[in-house]
Amino acid sequence: MEPTYWQRYPADKASFTPECSRSDIENCTDQEIINVYDNTIAYTDFVLAKTIKVLEQYQDKYNVALVYLSDHGESLGESGMYLHGTPYSIAPSQQTHVPWLMWLPQDYTQAKGVDRECLAEHAQTASYTHDNLFHSLLGLYGVKTSVRDAELDITSNCKLN
Repeated sequence: MEPTYWQRYPADKASFTPECSRSDIENCTDQEIINVYDNTIAYTDFVLAKTIKVLEQYQDKYNVALVYLSDHGESLGESGMYLHGTPYSIAPSQQTHVPWLMWLPQDYTQAKGVDRECLAEHAQTASYTHDNLFHSLLGLYGVKTSVRDAELDITSNCKLN
């Protein structure tokens, strides 16, 4: 699969230029590759912000929240590496450290018995992986099941009750 970053956002959302608008990235400068990728990140931020605005409109009727976790990072020329898919044991941090956003309104965390400040503090110092997602979602939803591993649930140490 070839990189088609420029196809992942509308042209009017290109904040960083010049950008690499081609799949044969070997014909682009490193700065053009970084710019086109940064445009995808900025557009993701834009979409998430719009999604949160929509969810806010339903807060009076529903207990809304949003969890976003990127599936992988991307190498953009660091140490001569590009794209992703390097075996995890030797992959650079650019491929393995990814954003994880949790938008949890006060009403949601109160209803679920989760201390928001505690989560924010832990997010500053702890290191989480994709392994935490499943168990944390179960914890956020209050699902009682033997498959939930409390040590992988990032909400476990931040329960109010």
